Amino acid sequence: MSTLDEALEAAHLPSLIVCLVHLTGDASWLRPEWKPTYTPLSRGDTGLSQDEEAKIRAAAKPVLEAWLAGDRTLPPPPPPETVRRMMDFVAGAEIPEGYADFLMDELALGGESTKDPKWEAPPLKQAARRLKVVVVGAGMSGLLAGIRLSQAGVDFTILEKNPDVGGTWFENTYPGCRVDSSNHMYSYSFEPNHAWPQHFSTQPVLLDYFRSVADRYGLREKIRFRTTVEEMAWDEGRGLWRVKAVDAEGRDVSLEASAVICAVGQLNRPRYPDIPGRDSFGGIAFHSAEWRHDVDLAGKRVAVIGTGASAFQFVPEIAPCVASLKVFQRTPPWCFPTPHYHEDVPEGFKWLLEHVPYYDKWYRFFLFWMVTDGLLPAVKADPAWDGPPSAVSAANAMFREMIAQALAAQVADRPDLVDKVIPSYPVGGKRALLDNGVWLAALKRENVSLVTEPIAEITPKGLKTQDGTEHEVDVIIYGTGFHASRFLWPMKIKGRGGRDLHETWGGDPRAYLGMTTPGFPNLFMIYGPNTNIVVNGSIIFFSECSVRYIVGCLKLLAETGAKALEPKREVFEAFNARVDEANRLMAWGSPNVTSWYKNEAGRVTQNWPFGLVDYWRATLEPNPDDFVLERDREAAVG
Repeated sequence: MSTLDEALEAAHLPSLIVCLVHLTGDASWLRPEWKPTYTPLSRGDTGLSQDEEAKIRAAAKPVLEAWLAGDRTLPPPPPPETVRRMMDFVAGAEIPEGYADFLMDELALGGESTKDPKWEAPPLKQAARRLKVVVVGAGMSGLLAGIRLSQAGVDFTILEKNPDVGGTWFENTYPGCRVDSSNHMYSYSFEPNHAWPQHFSTQPVLLDYFRSVADRYGLREKIRFRTTVEEMAWDEGRGLWRVKAVDAEGRDVSLEASAVICAVGQLNRPRYPDIPGRDSFGGIAFHSAEWRHDVDLAGKRVAVIGTGASAFQFVPEIAPCVASLKVFQRTPPWCFPTPHYHEDVPEGFKWLLEHVPYYDKWYRFFLFWMVTDGLLPAVKADPAWDGPPSAVSAANAMFREMIAQALAAQVADRPDLVDKVIPSYPVGGKRALLDNGVWLAALKRENVSLVTEPIAEITPKGLKTQDGTEHEVDVIIYGTGFHASRFLWPMKIKGRGGRDLHETWGGDPRAYLGMTTPGFPNLFMIYGPNTNIVVNGSIIFFSECSVRYIVGCLKLLAETGAKALEPKREVFEAFNARVDEANRLMAWGSPNVTSWYKNEAGRVTQNWPFGLVDYWRATLEPNPDDFVLERDREAAVG
């Protein structure tokens, strides 16, 4: 089979068809009988017959051969109305009008988008040079901030506590660690990778990607590694932040900045459970986010506490080598069927991404649309719902039944597990995981036990459950998550009048658009309160929107000559009231559900309850009327 034949066999045909429109200038490729009909939770099956798919491949082959053999000059780009038809075609449905400009921007056929900083005017460039920004963190969001600040001509320094870039992909090295968003979408929109080895890449591959981006954009020279920010304070007289950090040798590091961008993420401080006797255990114990690679688990009796995203990935990896494995579960996760979760990307598919113009953009567009907002209705609560608490609406109940059947089928040979692995809470109530069968296969192993009896205490020899059973083990691994609601902790942050940010929040973190807070001028957060997503999109999309908005705020400072900017109290309060009301009407806001999405008071501090299009539109550019601007007229542009 030729390379082209392999590529055609591996192609996502709707994406390929619209590329043929680009190559030929002929919109008749958008034939109604070739428009896909997708199945929910499938990998993108077109719904077309094998005969029809063969016709598409046969028609596409000579066009691609001619393109490869010719001078590779593209005809004029399709007109906007044709591109609109192409979007509908790839989506397999008519895209609502409110999404068209949003998706056109994401598609970026012309190579530009609203996320690109535009600071071309000479006076603005001059004003930009007077700004100095400190970015905290060199993970995905911190690197992104550095790239955009550099493009805007704004000076910056990135402070990173680790010895390298990558953030969560540097820190989490447990066996089986990988992303649960498709990599062709979990990557910067402006930095596609045509060589992803798998659809959902592993931690080393992702770390290499972010390292390569840091190198390509020359960011390392702007990063101070092994430098931990301890505190920052707003100097009201001078209108700047004083940032104090400590380097690897314990020396104090002091910087001054016009603005600070905190890009430390939500899930970066491991949380250990509050179980009596935890410090009494005589064996080896560690958190999955701080994996002990010096510990050989072969032949050991191992206990895993927790069945969240990390345990879901590392349990199948360690189960075959340990003598025995006891998995202690409080609540089971919902697992969305994803057969290709561990599959390699076919070489022919990589060839298409690299050699067929626009194929990478249209395939990413397909992935983006499929997870944009399509599942939101299935996790939205119906206030009139009078069914059981295991669902929040009729649509949610149907969604639940579909996934529950898939889970039950995997343990049909183990009836003792059925009730243990199918959650009683609504789908969407907690973080859902991607399932290709390895999790439940691991739980069915002879050397693995799933323990659902609550843990009463940890003893020198192991764990004791509430029924009095003592489980003796050699190693305890905590897969118990992170201090998600402790945003920006443990940094000490003092705003106007010396107000402490954490005391101001009082365990209930809030921010306008997840980024800014009254009383803390020129302080910005990426992946801040209420910007997490549950069933729609990629967090990189959210970070790109946030950085666009933050750079827009810096531009507003430069244009107006203001030295300080913070959201108006009434704007901040109104926004959070809308978010709270909407979150109460989502599955994760159900009073019957407890999760890390909520703080100790039961308020959802993590999640964005609206569509991606809503966040995109809200962050296109800052509205000056939303902010209190403290002006310094001598520095104004013009």
